[in-house]
Amino acid sequence: MSAINVTPAQPDDKEPWRILFEGYRRFYRQPEDPAVAETVWGWVLDPAHPTTCLLARDASGAIVGLAHYRDLPRPLSGTTAGFLDDLFVIPEARGSGIAETLIEAVAAEGKLRGWSWLRWFTAEDNYRARAVYDRVASLSQWKTYQRDIG
Repeated sequence: MSAINVTPAQPDDKEPWRILFEGYRRFYRQPEDPAVAETVWGWVLDPAHPTTCLLARDASGAIVGLAHYRDLPRPLSGTTAGFLDDLFVIPEARGSGIAETLIEAVAAEGKLRGWSWLRWFTAEDNYRARAVYDRVASLSQWKTYQRDIG
């Protein structure tokens, strides 16, 4: 794949972002829900909200990947880290280095923000993504627990 350009999401990116976001939700077996997309897009554009979005564009300018990330306060160390909430690359472009490019772009932003590290998680059976993650990061020692509240 030719050069990838990574840029922050802009208001005009809503429709191509939504297509990728819905693809991401389908991958994780989430039902299509326009209200969720509207909520998240509102977060992305709201400078007061912690969620930030970077978009990967191919040489033609088409959006081929997204990364949602945010600051993660670390009270134990009195520092701030970064959390990569979502990473998605269109199926046709997988294996071309876009995921790595997006992770590096988020890490570069984190360096500017003074993050101590960048962390994310993925499904145990997401083997293709895990192969990428094993190349660019180290598997942490932490297990993830979840308690549903709502």
